[in-house]
Amino acid sequence: MIRLLILFLFFTAFINITYAQLSPREIAVLKADMVKAVENPRLTDSIYERLNNLHNKTALVTAYVGTLEALKAKHSWNPYHKIKYVKISLKTMQQAIDMDKENMEIRFMRFSIEHYTPGFLGFSKDLTIDKKEIIKHYQNRNFGTADETLIKNVARFMIDSKRCTPLEINMLKKYI
Repeated sequence: MIRLLILFLFFTAFINITYAQLSPREIAVLKADMVKAVENPRLTDSIYERLNNLHNKTALVTAYVGTLEALKAKHSWNPYHKIKYVKISLKTMQQAIDMDKENMEIRFMRFSIEHYTPGFLGFSKDLTIDKKEIIKHYQNRNFGTADETLIKNVARFMIDSKRCTPLEINMLKKYI
């Protein structure tokens, strides 16, 4: 019986290590750091290396990696590297969405990347789809694991993006 219990505990610990991800506290710190990384290339690279080295990434962590790849594009001075990083970023974001199609935060990250990418580059093909998915979450009041701050910030961003209809804007204003 004791052997079985020890084996069970070992197996549980192994699974937790194998699928080790970020704790809620680490996610909160990561979100704060991501805001700083928008203007800090070294912080972008540091966070990117840390997250990219995690094994068995969750959809949310994969999306953070994709967002950091987009920030690498922002920080690059070389136009070739800018385009390369945006392509990689959008591919990573698609992987995250494929892992969790209903995650509003992931949809929002891709929406914001495509929103800030110049349209003439042709990388903004999912803006409409992501906007519809985000608006659907607000209509259904289905925010999953999103906290109140994220819900407010996404609503504010969507309004400020000027990509929503007046009806959508009125609905989003209820959450600010």
